[in-house]
Amino acid sequence: MNKNGKKISRRYGVFIISVLLLLVLYGLYPKQAKTVSNSVQQSSHTQDQHLSHDTPQKAENKFEDDFRSISQLDTATNCQLQFNASQRLIINEQTRNCFEYFISQYGERNINEIRHHFQLYLVQHFQAAQQQQILALWTRYLDYRQKLAQLQVDQPTQENVDYFQSVFNAMHDLKQHFFSSMEIQGLFGTEDIYQQYMLDRMKILEDAKLSEAAKAQRLQQRFDQLPQQWQENLKALSQLEDLRALTAQIQARHGSAQELRNMRVSRVGEAATRRLEQLDQQRSDWKQRVQHYLNERQSILDSNMSSSAKVQSIQKIQQQQFQSVQEQRRLQTFETVYDQGGTLPFSN
Repeated sequence: MNKNGKKISRRYGVFIISVLLLLVLYGLYPKQAKTVSNSVQQSSHTQDQHLSHDTPQKAENKFEDDFRSISQLDTATNCQLQFNASQRLIINEQTRNCFEYFISQYGERNINEIRHHFQLYLVQHFQAAQQQQILALWTRYLDYRQKLAQLQVDQPTQENVDYFQSVFNAMHDLKQHFFSSMEIQGLFGTEDIYQQYMLDRMKILEDAKLSEAAKAQRLQQRFDQLPQQWQENLKALSQLEDLRALTAQIQARHGSAQELRNMRVSRVGEAATRRLEQLDQQRSDWKQRVQHYLNERQSILDSNMSSSAKVQSIQKIQQQQFQSVQEQRRLQTFETVYDQGGTLPFSN
């Protein structure tokens, strides 16, 4: 795979690596942590004694603060746990968000403290039978997060779609160890849809047997398989990333303008392709104007004119070639980069 291909693979694989790195922060348990000696009920009773002299509203606020870490004091406790008509816990993304809200306190509190405060929260807000259901799932979720932080996946010499697929598979196998299929769907369904979609995009982009136009068509077909809500949320971003990745591949092998056009038509259609071509022309015109101006400017600076004459001459050609205030401000950026010897920030 060429350098551009590697960059594309890393971009679409970074979400998995980020997940694993973030989980290291949350998942490590203290090796010699002491158990919490007081029971949930005793601690709750102690809290009630301390709050007895406050108004009900102040007491409730203070009690809620005990469930939050210092960095969370200005936030509402994100724990929207729900039960159905049969009083069974509804396991969905909100359930996971609740668990993660407490886990995110790690660093400010150790794992045993987090466990204890979560139990206190349940005592305050849920009936005994409901608490048992939540605690059973919460305990397994904490164990899962610990194991996920310890997950070992061999690092290949080349980060390609097979590697990221192996990471995804390892994560899925771990989920199956701790949760039922229904629980996995509820807790991780949204995440899994997105991750599989990104992996499928990588497979298409890395397929050397396909032309860029064929890849664009496959990418569009894969996008169309997403749920409608996902399509609405991801359409603009997916199109932009697909166009960038495929354009980079065409440019890397010095492909023709017709190949670029075919790819664009396959991915975004004829009308959008014409708009992109107009944008290309505008960018090309701007690039030529800026380079022409910088060359003229440099000739003036290298001349034997006086300093004041140089300034006047440069201002004159600048005003002649870039008449709007917006263009002149934009030009200043290019002048600064040029004078510092950097690469001019033209859009690709």
